[in-house]
Amino acid sequence: MTTSAWVAVVVVVVVALAAVGWFMLQQQKRRSHLRERFGPEYERIVSEHDNRREAEQELLDREQRHAELDIRPLSDESRDAYASRWIEVQERFVDAPGFAVTEADQLVTAVMAERGYPTEDFEQRLSDLSVGHAATLDHYRTAHEISGRAARKEASTEDLRQAMVHYRALFEELLHETTRGR
Repeated sequence: MTTSAWVAVVVVVVVALAAVGWFMLQQQKRRSHLRERFGPEYERIVSEHDNRREAEQELLDREQRHAELDIRPLSDESRDAYASRWIEVQERFVDAPGFAVTEADQLVTAVMAERGYPTEDFEQRLSDLSVGHAATLDHYRTAHEISGRAARKEASTEDLRQAMVHYRALFEELLHETTRGR
């Protein structure tokens, strides 16, 4: 082989290695971004998929859908009205815990709707919330699960109290968030 052929081979190998390195760096940046953005939801989604690439694509799709939503902060008047309604729901818990949990669920859904989140389907709500509220998403899942058991008369008073605590975590975050979450 001539010197110029060796130089060409070395250049091709260096360019290929640089391309592979760049690709791996981009994957690592994307993975780091998704882990930071979705927190524990990242690992949950990865465990539900056959491979990490599919899971990460789902999370990227969630981000894309979320970016297309018109998520907005609440006005001061709405925030105050919802905060007052939450206090009423908590007060009702003493006499009617099951009813209060149902009201808490409805109140969280109402806040979501006014903020601009679609609220028709629970799984879609989780998906949309995961983008900006990953830290409190498990609270919402747990509260919703307890609420379902309560509707079937399978939840204890302590379960219902826990549901209220879980709903409150997401409620407070939705209520007081003033940025667009993007």
